Amino acid sequence: MTPTEAHKLLEAFRTGRISRDEIVRKFQAAPVANLGFAQVDTHRALRKGFPEVVFGAGKTPEQVVKIVGQLTDHEQRVLVTRVNPEHARLLRRKFKQATYHQTARCVTIEKKKLAKRPGTIAVLCAGTSDLPVAEEAAVTADFTGNRVERAYDVGVAGLHRLLNRLDLIQHAHVVIVVAGMEGALPSVVAGLVSSPVIAVPSSVGYGASFGGIAALLAMLNSCSSGVTVVNIDNGFGAGYAANQINALCHGGF
Repeated sequence: MTPTEAHKLLEAFRTGRISRDEIVRKFQAAPVANLGFAQVDTHRALRKGFPEVVFGAGKTPEQVVKIVGQLTDHEQRVLVTRVNPEHARLLRRKFKQATYHQTARCVTIEKKKLAKRPGTIAVLCAGTSDLPVAEEAAVTADFTGNRVERAYDVGVAGLHRLLNRLDLIQHAHVVIVVAGMEGALPSVVAGLVSSPVIAVPSSVGYGASFGGIAALLAMLNSCSSGVTVVNIDNGFGAGYAANQINALCHGGF
């Protein structure tokens, strides 16, 4: 249940369309569904504006399906991240609304379309190898109710590629920038825009990149103002944070 849905319930009670006992039952529903191997938070949307997101890595396909089943009993939309093809295959077999975003390694289930709020979130990545992380961010931002624009393969080795997309980037309310190697792109972008920049270090690179640590440290030490950094390869975290920023710009969730 989201805050919007809670408001609708209260309005329905005020106008006499549902009884007092019925609305009490709905609000008294246990906030946790105990599956033994998982405690599913069924009130996450009421507190945060979006349901619990399922992290697929490390879970069996059967576990993911059971968790998602509990969420779909209560929610209109569910996001599952870091899925493999076996996860996706079983989810699509079980839930007819499931969509597999292969590059992003995500599955989305949407029983009712979520209207897009004003404002744009731009998702940039330095190279094609960064696409899985960038797409995870883009799918997350889109699925949580935002308009998303993509600008891919615009790294600093060919700066003209970035400058060709400058109009798109400067009009975005939030800019997510994914980069591996030396991680320079977020600093360059932050020097060109007035919007918040969420930097995502990727694990792309040769030996001394240390699986993304070099990019992470470079982004944390950016001299450009307005750069916030998430964990290595955490496209979901960037997309979710960008959604929260854009939502606050337009009256909340």
